Amino acid sequence: MKQSIKFKNGEIDIAGNIFLPEDFNTTNKYPAIVIGHPAGGVKEQTAGIYASKMAEKGFVTLAFDASYQGESGGLPRNTENPSARVSDISAAVDFLTTLTYVDSEHIGGIGICASGGYFVAATKEDKRIKALVTVSGVDIGQMYHEGWNGKGGTVNIQEILKAVANQRTAEAEGAEPIFLNWLGDRNPEYGKEATDGYDYYRTERAQHPNSTGAFLLTDLSRLINFRAFDRIESLLTQPLLVIVGSEANSKWNSDYLYANAGSKIKEYFIVDGANHFDLYDIPQYVDQGIEKITQFFGNNL
Repeated sequence: MKQSIKFKNGEIDIAGNIFLPEDFNTTNKYPAIVIGHPAGGVKEQTAGIYASKMAEKGFVTLAFDASYQGESGGLPRNTENPSARVSDISAAVDFLTTLTYVDSEHIGGIGICASGGYFVAATKEDKRIKALVTVSGVDIGQMYHEGWNGKGGTVNIQEILKAVANQRTAEAEGAEPIFLNWLGDRNPEYGKEATDGYDYYRTERAQHPNSTGAFLLTDLSRLINFRAFDRIESLLTQPLLVIVGSEANSKWNSDYLYANAGSKIKEYFIVDGANHFDLYDIPQYVDQGIEKITQFFGNNL
């Protein structure tokens, strides 16, 4: 059963979907899971898939649109603001603690792609999140420095920062914002993972009208300066499950997270044959992750 809800992050209305277990009873107390979407995504895509499947396993789950994105409020639209993304997560936990049927001592998180990094950042500071799972998780800020595959940055950081500064000055003088997009054209020369990413967001596979892929040029300075995995050796102490595909070019993020997290309980689950985007929605890979997540939260939430 799915219910549309809204909650507040400061002055911004956050839109979400709550999924309830099949045998749901308002007099019971259920463990709950907050689930975040990738950069450029919305709650109706992979976050909704994981939320629905984990509700089938007996959890109350909440998938939501980030501030400034999807059906959530906030201006300018399509802003990708790391600090807002992190605070959204704690605001979602706030909301869950108000529900009489949620056991507020048993709330977990699932972060997918960029929200994997955002959930790490939130979990470091919000100890109400009792256990964390990342799926194809990335530290989006560090990727600007290390590149998608971790083999070196492909952009000139200083030139980007100068361009952002110039654009901010121009906008202060009345210029229109400039929007970029997380996705380029579909080009098979970039390899299967790149084309899978395009197909996920731009074809019937998972396209959604609220998932435009747009973000602001001026977001880049915040993204470049953001480090989700900073001080995880001392601040990330909750039980951790890292899930990644063996063929994901972004796998180096998961390697680093697992190796350096301070969690005394941590597991690394590699899905053989899967790339970064396969874990979003391909049943043969997602279902492996769901079974592992169910076991992990059953033991640690």
